[in-house]
Amino acid sequence: MVHQHGDGIDIPSEHKRHHLGSWLPADHRVQHDWMAKHITHIDKHPPKPLIPVIQEFKQFIEGNARIYMYFDQMWDEVPLKTPYYHDPTGKRQIRDYRHMLAVLNHIFTQAPQWNDTEFGVGMVGVPMVSIFDYVMATPSGHAAFLDPEVNKMLKKSPKSAEVLTTERTGWFSQHGKKDLMEVANAPLQTSHTFEEMYICDPHAEHHGYTSWDDFFTRELRPDVRPLSGPNDNDVIANACESTPYNLSRNAALRAKFWIKGQPYSVLDMLAHDPLSAQFDSATVYQAFLSALSYHRWHSPISGRVVRAFVKDGTYFSEPLFTDPSSSLYSIDAQGFSASQGYLTALATRAVIFIQADNPAIGLMAFVGVGMDEVSTCEITVQQGQHIDKGDQLGMFHFGGSSHCLLFRESVKVDQFPNIGINQNVPVKSQVAVVRL
Repeated sequence: MVHQHGDGIDIPSEHKRHHLGSWLPADHRVQHDWMAKHITHIDKHPPKPLIPVIQEFKQFIEGNARIYMYFDQMWDEVPLKTPYYHDPTGKRQIRDYRHMLAVLNHIFTQAPQWNDTEFGVGMVGVPMVSIFDYVMATPSGHAAFLDPEVNKMLKKSPKSAEVLTTERTGWFSQHGKKDLMEVANAPLQTSHTFEEMYICDPHAEHHGYTSWDDFFTRELRPDVRPLSGPNDNDVIANACESTPYNLSRNAALRAKFWIKGQPYSVLDMLAHDPLSAQFDSATVYQAFLSALSYHRWHSPISGRVVRAFVKDGTYFSEPLFTDPSSSLYSIDAQGFSASQGYLTALATRAVIFIQADNPAIGLMAFVGVGMDEVSTCEITVQQGQHIDKGDQLGMFHFGGSSHCLLFRESVKVDQFPNIGINQNVPVKSQVAVVRL
């Protein structure tokens, strides 16, 4: 059985992986080929001096007995069987934490890039996830990536400083622009060029973007995403350019979010804020953002910002499930794709409570969930500020991303997009309607 790659290339089913948001290639051979090239380069060249943050990471691992145990054991706990021991391209994976540090040291000066292989073209948008791919779901890896000190160290990881523009791998290469604009134009079936869609200087180097992060947080030009129901407070606007993931009614105030099914745990999602109690049995709508999408957030309603804060959390933690056919822990090939609910309670996230002008809505909450890599959540509104529907709330910096809208139990809200559609819903378009 085969599946179609985005470029029309057939992917054998054994190599097909569904990754939400296109942060990793659909054909996992492309991902492994990308990793193999980096490892081959490192192994064939003399060791490079570690950049300061990686040297600090090394000292952190080796200077703490608990952390050293985690990072030493996690590589040994990856099952010694295919596909874990040797990847599908036939090359060894990362062998231990020292090898891991060498690979991190090599990739930290590069922006995510397209990888052109015999299997097709794919983008590895989250290189650190590729490095930690299997060890995240081992017992020691699970413990390590939940550890507060480990996550504090991971927060120091630098964002890539460059926007690569080489012909075969860059964001402005033929592959890059094609994939980028297919995603950008799909929601409204437009045919904008990059220059028509985003604020940039097409005559400047890198279109005027000064860094990878500057490009990642690029702004849309006015009017390319019209606001739905500008004068109708019953219409809820989509906060992020995103693909619907889940809709849950009557979400419990506290639930075991780490079990199969990953029910929403509202108290944990909202970081135990005193306002959380008002959201017992809430309606929760969740959607995820593509690696190629617009990454700024916009207010779904008009109202006053009651509270706005960032809750630091985990970067690479995913739920650890047991395989019912054995006593071994399973490593889920979907990784973060299978962890969306879990991450709303643990990942670094921005929480914004808004008191709606519409009394039928009252208090609601927006949660921006940063996943993978650095995933900085930046809030650009302040407590007490009045905002209009469609105004900017903040943005994700480099990293996988998801977001949730929470409505209190008494709010009659429906007409959400169909869950499971494989396409972004335009930011600022209608995402729901409130009924009296």
